[in-house]
Amino acid sequence: MSGRAQSTVLSGARVVLPTGIVAGGRVIVEGARIAGSAHEDAALVDLPGHWIVPGFVDMHNHGGGGASFTSGTAEEVLTGVRTHREHGTTTLVASTVTGDLDELARRAALLAELTQQGEIAGVHFEGPFINPCRKGAHKEDLLRDPDPAEVRKLIDAAHGAARMVTLATELPGGLDSVRLLAEHGVIAAIGHTDSTYDQTVQAIEAGATVATHLYNAMPGLEHRAPGPIAALLEDERVTVELINDGTHLHPAMLELAFHHAGADRVALITDAMDAAGFGDGTYHLGPLEVEVREGVARLVEGGSIAGSTLTLDTAFKRSVTVDRLPVESVVQAISANPAKLLGLYGEVGSLEPGKYADLVVLDAQFDVKGVMRRGEWIVSPLG
Repeated sequence: MSGRAQSTVLSGARVVLPTGIVAGGRVIVEGARIAGSAHEDAALVDLPGHWIVPGFVDMHNHGGGGASFTSGTAEEVLTGVRTHREHGTTTLVASTVTGDLDELARRAALLAELTQQGEIAGVHFEGPFINPCRKGAHKEDLLRDPDPAEVRKLIDAAHGAARMVTLATELPGGLDSVRLLAEHGVIAAIGHTDSTYDQTVQAIEAGATVATHLYNAMPGLEHRAPGPIAALLEDERVTVELINDGTHLHPAMLELAFHHAGADRVALITDAMDAAGFGDGTYHLGPLEVEVREGVARLVEGGSIAGSTLTLDTAFKRSVTVDRLPVESVVQAISANPAKLLGLYGEVGSLEPGKYADLVVLDAQFDVKGVMRRGEWIVSPLG
């Protein structure tokens, strides 16, 4: 029938729904969306022994496939986006790194166009409003206190595409900047911070709702100085990002976060840079040179970890097979939670009728065998 969207039924797999796992379940795709029923002439894709999970949502990602979101052309950004799509990330927020404020504003404008085109889900500014003593892979002479006027400049430059700003809320202007972000519907994320426990509590009260890569680039837990980690884990209003690549976190710390915060307050992220899905070599993260060896990215000068080479399919598999987390909990942390935070859960983040047909097919070993985005196969399970 002309004009009718193509209908496809994916059947025989274990399907992870918000209500639980359905053995021998099915997902019906009509056009770009998930449907509640199938047409008689629908194409059948039988997937016994597989899993069908929602497409992954990465809210903290700097690049991949040899391309950086912090520099280069729109086409180069799309190269990185496509690389992550092949690994199951069907929704991605492009993250910047510390740079000159005017340069960041220009970058935001380019990323905003890609957001309007539906290629990415918005912009995350990581820096320059961070603490020099917890700078990680950020250029120190470009760091600045979080002046609300400058924060507003970046938000405005993104033309409605700003999703999140990471800042050290203990710095002068930090709390006022958090309040500004909250007023404009932009996530205020605490990160690259030297904040105390009490200062972190104040920032949460002001409206901060995310911990940027919890544990990394912040003071550790101490028995008389619990620091930001304890405050972020204990507050039900905060979602904690975790980089589960086997380098950034000890498995016990991942377990601590899932146990204490609960699966509904964890967001698995990549914090990926150019080398993700590409390989070892020399790269740049903003103005800084990075050497990637055996999949670990470190600054050439100083040796600090510089993002990751992680893709979310690897984080998913590791979480289930190494960390022994329930599949439903991992799906929550890798799809539903970030989609909710970004205000996108009405369209993505779970397998429900009416939402976009964004899904990942995994085999019994949790390796990617198929990726569908908006009803089209990025990676076909049929080979």
